[in-house]
Amino acid sequence: MWGGGMLERHELEAFLTLAEELHFGRTAERLHVSTSRISQTIAKLERRAGVPLFERTSRRVALSAVGRRLYEEVRPAWTRIGDAFERAVESGRGVTGTLNVAFTGPAAGQLLVGATELFRERYPDCDVRLREAQIADVVPWLRDGVADLVLAQLLAHVPAPEPGIVSGPVLVREARMLAVPAGHPFARRESVSVEDLARATVLRMPETLPASIRADRTPRRTPSGRPIEAGPVGATFQEILTLIGAGQGVFPVGAQTRRYHARPDVAYVPFEDAPPVEWGLWRTEAATARVRAFAQAAHDLLREP
Repeated sequence: MWGGGMLERHELEAFLTLAEELHFGRTAERLHVSTSRISQTIAKLERRAGVPLFERTSRRVALSAVGRRLYEEVRPAWTRIGDAFERAVESGRGVTGTLNVAFTGPAAGQLLVGATELFRERYPDCDVRLREAQIADVVPWLRDGVADLVLAQLLAHVPAPEPGIVSGPVLVREARMLAVPAGHPFARRESVSVEDLARATVLRMPETLPASIRADRTPRRTPSGRPIEAGPVGATFQEILTLIGAGQGVFPVGAQTRRYHARPDVAYVPFEDAPPVEWGLWRTEAATARVRAFAQAAHDLLREP
């Protein structure tokens, strides 16, 4: 209830869309109504609220402080309502439509091919589209709906990189290794310790990644508290391997990297005391029937001998 009455659906859609577009014309195009209809709807909302929701000049439209607070409180709830309705529709008609599934790296891609085959056997009316993601793409793609699921490395110390994104359970575990330049002293050893990272330069991941992911993959200190020198940033995994080959640093990886990314300029040395690398599916909290069905197929496939 607000100002003596319930908000209508078209009022909510007009407010939320204008808050995202900040342009009356584009908002009208998205909602397939006239610009004057949008203006009238927003003016009516502001009269009921008793305060401006937007600041308008001849050149720009911006959210007011009250409008921004309203948007931040309403948008998640409106998204949940839409997701709940989609799940209700899906439960009535079965698993259909299109599922967008992403993976990070060739090993994850190969696993997804098998899971996709099993899923298609079970749900022939649902199409699956596979595409590769860089680690920096995972959270934005899930948040923006580009991908419904992503098979990627799980975080060791936190369940999710940020609110609204969930991951797990573990589908695959592999030994953790350290990728080093082929001429590095570590390359001549049978194994390394996590404490050895204090004696090396560890390449960094992009600042655009959530801090939880960066801290998990490239910690600033060893378990005993010794500082780890931070090296250059690698934007993609191939870029990281190239920097390693050029002698600019080392980087922790999973054992499958040795098979799928064999290079003459990079050596892979097992950790003797690091936890395994764990892989699982990442998704948003609002899982549709398609998402749940695919996750079950992946789980069933990898439980088989």
